This record gives sequence, C-alpha cells and structure tokens, in this order.
Amino acid sequence: MPKETKKTKSGSYGAEQISVLEGLEPVRKRPGMYIGSTGPEGLHHLIWEVVDNSFDEAMAGHANEIVVTLNQGGTISVFDNGRGIPVDVHKQYKVSALELVLTKLHAGGKFGGEGSGYKISGGLHGVGVSVVNALSEYLEARVERDGGEYVQEYKFGKPIGKVKQVGKSKRHGTTITFKPDATVFTTVEFNLKDIYDHLRQQCYLTKKIKVTVIDQRNKGQNDIYAFYFEGGAASYVRHLNHTKEPKHENIFYVNKEADGVPVEIALQYVDDYKETLLPFTNNIYNPDGGSHVVGFRSALTRVMNNYARSKGYLKEKDENLSGDDVREGLTCVISIKLREPQFESQTKAKLGNPEARGAVETVFNEAFATFLEEHPKDAEGIIGKCVLAQRARAAARAARDTVLRKGALEGLMLPGKLADCSSKDPSVSEIYIVEGESAGGSAKQGRDRETQAILPLRGKILNVERARLDKMLANNEVKNMVIAFGTNIGEMFDISKLRYNRIVIMTDADVDGSHIRTLLLTLFYRYFPQLITEKHIYIAQPPLYRVQMGKEVHYAFSEEERDKRVDELMKLKESRAKTKGKKTEEPEPEETSEESAEETPEEEGVTKIAGISIQRYKGLGEMNPEQLWETTMNPQHRVMKVVTIEDAEEADQTFDTLMGTEVATRKKFIQTHAKNADLDI
Repeated sequence: MPKETKKTKSGSYGAEQISVLEGLEPVRKRPGMYIGSTGPEGLHHLIWEVVDNSFDEAMAGHANEIVVTLNQGGTISVFDNGRGIPVDVHKQYKVSALELVLTKLHAGGKFGGEGSGYKISGGLHGVGVSVVNALSEYLEARVERDGGEYVQEYKFGKPIGKVKQVGKSKRHGTTITFKPDATVFTTVEFNLKDIYDHLRQQCYLTKKIKVTVIDQRNKGQNDIYAFYFEGGAASYVRHLNHTKEPKHENIFYVNKEADGVPVEIALQYVDDYKETLLPFTNNIYNPDGGSHVVGFRSALTRVMNNYARSKGYLKEKDENLSGDDVREGLTCVISIKLREPQFESQTKAKLGNPEARGAVETVFNEAFATFLEEHPKDAEGIIGKCVLAQRARAAARAARDTVLRKGALEGLMLPGKLADCSSKDPSVSEIYIVEGESAGGSAKQGRDRETQAILPLRGKILNVERARLDKMLANNEVKNMVIAFGTNIGEMFDISKLRYNRIVIMTDADVDGSHIRTLLLTLFYRYFPQLITEKHIYIAQPPLYRVQMGKEVHYAFSEEERDKRVDELMKLKESRAKTKGKKTEEPEPEETSEESAEETPEEEGVTKIAGISIQRYKGLGEMNPEQLWETTMNPQHRVMKVVTIEDAEEADQTFDTLMGTEVATRKKFIQTHAKNADLDI
C-alpha cells in the first residue's frame, strides 16, 4: 500500500480532503432509501452515482472524457480522466482514502468546505460510489495517478484485500467496474436507451466533455456512441426544439457568475402553447423548480414588459404581459452551480437556496435586456408571440368563465349523457370514458351503479395539441369531461375537487379506438398532467377473444392467450371423449352442446374449430352488458393499465410528433417504429 503523504502530486486533492460522516451497513438493509427503488430505476441509478463523480471532476475542471462500457458478463465500467481517487493513507482512519470512499457513506471530497476536493458536486448526498459498492456482488476500483496504477477489489461491499500497486502509468483517472447484486434488484439488465438519454442530458449541461458509451454485450460486436456538445444549454434548447417551429432565429444564451454563483441560461420561443422549462442545480434536474426558477420568471416578466412598452408594443392603456403570457411557447434550460445546494426533499425536486434567486435574476435581467436590444428582429418575434398570447388568453378566460365559473356559481348541471354513480366519495368512485353510444349503453347497464359512472363520447374529441383553451371548451365532448371531473382546468385547476379516484379510458381494440385513446391521453397530458402523475388515469383492457365450447366460456386478451385457451378446451374435449368411450353401457345422451355448437351457422367474426367457437371482439358494443361487466368492469376480474410518465421530456416530444402539425417528423416516426406496430387489418 502507498505510504501516508501530506500532499500528492495531483495538487491539493489528497487523503486529508476525505471526510467521513457515517458507516455503510444500512445500505444493504434498506437500499430503497439510497437509490429510490430496487427496480430498473434503482439499477440504473447505480450508473448515475458513479458517473456523477466523473462529471463532478469535469465541472471542477479536472476531466474532459468519460467512458461507460457495458461488458459481457453483466458488469459495467465507468472511466474518467480526472485526478484519480486518492490512494494515500487517511490520517484518522489509517486506511487508504480509496477504501474510505468505497466503504463509508458520506465519505468523499465533497464535505470539507473550502478545503475540500470539490467546490460543487452533483452526487446524491455524496453517498455515491459507496452505495454502488454495497449493492454490487463485485466491484473493482482502478486508479491511475502520480505515476502509478492501483487496484482494489470488493465483494458485496467488503474489500477482498488492500489497495495494491499493479504497475506504472502515465495516465490519470479512475475506472470503477461493478456487477449489481442480483439478489437485491428485480432485474440486472441495463437499458441502453436510458443510459444514452441520461448521459446526453449531462453532456449538454457540462459542455466540452466527451462521453462515450460502448456496448460489448454482443459477442464480436461493439456498439459505440459518443456525445460532445460545445454549446452547453444552448445546444440543449436546440435539441428540445428540433421538431418545432421557432419564432426567432437566434437562441438567447448567457453563462455568467453573480455573487459567486455560476448561472447558465438558454431560451428560445416556438410556435406552441405550452412552456418547456428544465431547471438544474449542479446538473441535477429539479422538476418542481425552486428559487432559481422564481428568479428567472420574475426577471423574464419584468424585462419583457419594459421592452414591450419602450418599443410601443404595449400602449399606455394596455395591461402588462402576465407571467403566463411571456411563458407561452417558451423553451428554456436553467443550469446553476452551488457550493452547498439545499433541496426541499431527498429527491432534490425543488431548490431552496435564496441566493440562487438573486444570482439568476441579476444575470438574466441584464443579459436578456441586452439581447432584445441587440437583436430587434428576434425581439419582434418574441414580443409578438407574447402579445398574441395575452389576447388569446383573455378570450380563453372569457370562454372558460362562461362554461365553468358560471356553472360553479349557478349550479350548472352535470352533462346529460353522464350516468353518474350513487356514491359521493371520490376515493371509491370511478368514471369510464367510453367510445360510442352503443358501448356506453352496455356499460351503463352492466356497471356497478354505486361506484361506477359512465360518460359516452360521440366520435373523436378535438386534438388539443394545437388548440387553445377557448377552442377546447367549445368542443362539447371536452367540455363534458371537464365538468364531470369537477377539477376545472387551466390556472383554476384544483385536484382536490376531483370527483373520481379513477378515470378509465375504455375504447375499442381497433385503429379508431387507438386514435381516440391517443386524443384523450393528449388532453390529459397537456391540460391535466397532475391526474397522470398522481395515477388517476387508467386504460381498460377489454378481451380480444371469446373462446367457447358448450358451456365452457373463456376470454383471451391476446393471441397467445387465445391459442392457450383453445388448446385447453381441445384437451378437455379429448378427455371427455375417452371417458365417454369407456362408459358404453350407458345410454347414448342427447345431442351435446359441443355438437350443437358445430351445427350452428358461422356468424361474422366467429371462427369454429372442432366444436370450439372463437369470437374476435372488434368493438365494445359487441359485448352484452353482462359480458362487459364480467370481463372489463368487474374489479374482481378486470385488467387495467395505469398511465404513468417515466420520462416527461420524451413523452412531450412524442406527443408533439404524433399530434402536432409537422408531417415530415410524424412520417419519419411512423417509418422508424412501424415494425413495432400492432396492426388491425
């Protein structure tokens, strides 16, 4: 083992910069507390923890290359050409600093304040690689620094031996290779797309660093993918808007420090009605915003109004542009770096540092005002978009007030087509959004009237992807849903007023049914996102087939299940035939139900195989009320899918591609994914 030293050749980053807060044992007992879950998200979080350390080296200016390799055998390696984790002996703990980092929670160069190894970092509370070690059946740490190459191996978080020097090296950096513990995780299969998406985002936020992903899991074939962006947040905005129509040519970009806080902001307006705002602190995404977002929005509204009035876009009699007006169609990335970030929850969803607001406000206020003055054509496109949004919002507000506020104050009745449930307790109530009057009639007759409400839709609802609120509320089907839910919509949305715990989409298993389902999901995603994030939206799964032999009736939800049911009935029939042959002394029974079924004329959509009737359901209306209840609505037997959003950015782009106006991007999407489509011909 290397001897104890006071200072290494790699600057002031040595063992004395490593401080320890607590031990490692709790991790294996409660892994979910440290990585969120033991499912796929938690598995991939192991990679993020190791990679975060590499990006911390890059943000500190010590690394410009990261390589992530998926190896054969289930291991994954992460290399960075940073300084290398210190390997000298820690004075207090009398073991290598590398071993401390790998075996102690909160041990690292991120806790020592001014004298620590990092000014800023993005690791999850610094637990980082020690948690990865604890949850891996095998881990190897390989460090190159100060002319030597050092290795230490671990099993289930415990060192196999001490740190040993295995050779000399002119390079510097760290390589962590680990194999997740299959007894901890529900799966140990890494998803390449998830890795690409995460690392691409991190590359945008840490410009001029090259990240390479190498997939060696297929024998004899290496798939290599690399990311490198010089534009930082501006490159990220360009990526987010690549399928959208911009309202101005130049992307606004600033990267400046105020009060010791580095602030990087990029924005561009597009021809859209929604805001896309991605705030980050030390490369960590903050979905609930925080003080940096408050500072940005305050400065944005102020700068826009000052410019609009000074250039005559707003007259003296005109109202100021509101926050909603200046954010419509905005795509913005905010990235700040803080020495000691304070988050309002362990998931780091919302930033609490008050100094972040002041820094962002100062930097953005000055830089954006200058941008508008120096780019008058861009400014014209931006302000024109905001003024138009103001006028449209006033019209939408009037329409919404007419439909909803009047109803709330004057007792507007629930939609006439709604068959409401008897219960007034939202926690046990559910509403089925049903395609067509015929299916709606069956659902109304077959439902549990106490807890199940039915709202039939007439035809396809409006595509809300490219519609403002006033146009939406002029559509009867959309208006009926908004009133039935009870939550209101837009800025008056209140989820506490939701009248049903479950909102169930129930459509036919054909192309039209899929289209209606997509239109409904677009409505919920764009205007009721909280209903999705809090898991109130479900998709009913009616059976595709009814398989019958005599009085034996089974329902199948896929072709595979259909074939399985047919095989079971064939075996049952053979078994009965053998039993019947042995009992020759018994009188011959009258015509059996199976034989009767064979003599029945074939109906449309029904196939007969050796006395087994197979019916393909194409519409909910083909089922009688009893069948619809038993297969699709009975809580004891039904199958439903809950709608979730794993990746908000990807979901946003998918909806924009499928439901927006860009024909070329939609055509390309369809061609790319055609082989995965489930066609109903």
